[in-house]
Amino acid sequence: MRLSTKARMNRLFTHGGCLDVAIDHGVCNEPSFMVGLEDMPAVMNTLIDARPDAIQCAYGQADLLQSRPEKDKPALVMRIDMGNPYNDQRHRVMWSMLQNADEPIIGALEMDAAAVVVNLFMLPDEPELFRQCVENISRVRAACHKYGMPLMIEPLVMLPNDVRGGYQVDGNAEKIVTLTRLASEMGADIIKADPTENPEDFHRVVEAARVPVLVRGGGKEDLKTVLMKSAALMAQGAKGMVYGRNIYQHDNPKAVVSALMAMIHQGASGEEAWDIYNRG
Repeated sequence: MRLSTKARMNRLFTHGGCLDVAIDHGVCNEPSFMVGLEDMPAVMNTLIDARPDAIQCAYGQADLLQSRPEKDKPALVMRIDMGNPYNDQRHRVMWSMLQNADEPIIGALEMDAAAVVVNLFMLPDEPELFRQCVENISRVRAACHKYGMPLMIEPLVMLPNDVRGGYQVDGNAEKIVTLTRLASEMGADIIKADPTENPEDFHRVVEAARVPVLVRGGGKEDLKTVLMKSAALMAQGAKGMVYGRNIYQHDNPKAVVSALMAMIHQGASGEEAWDIYNRG
């Protein structure tokens, strides 16, 4: 790993783990994701004060983090692609594209990001969407290697649109492991992976990755359930989480961050993390 890549990785993985709070949902063009993100300056201030390891957003919101003068503020992870697979209704044409096709990571370099993140969609009967993602990653990987920028790949295995309404996570371990392996083969420095339906299978995802694995959160759930599941996934080798709606859509995001940070950096159990949240 190049020194410049390692230096940026160190900004994310303080003491070996990382909590990356995702607020990049505006690129999904899905109204339900915007609940809790209406006032982005206020959201960003709340999260900076909560002190996770990183905050994930797109170029258009990155100034809210990087204009702050604190030396110890969270690192920036920049979302550099966008697509339409997140909506409730299936589109006639499914697509995923880089936000800057000519210079895909120039905005991340400008904003001093610690990493960039790109999707790898696997949707039923959508081979062209998958091909677009592979092409996107290939172009981004080359730019990341040139400039020493860590690449986070987000492999997403989704159920058919008609199963639960909208494309939902398919927790099948075989599918997640296989797509994670592809992300590893394409040169990911970090992999943001869906949880397996049985958390005890998640070690297989970690083994396939060969790089740090952060668990993807998905939609908002009961918080105690989230914490217990997160602890089980950490026990299987995850290095942290990339959670969004399970943080910013809660009444007390700072307390949720404190609970998850204790789990990642102090080895707190699910029950201990729940107690920390309630004290917050």
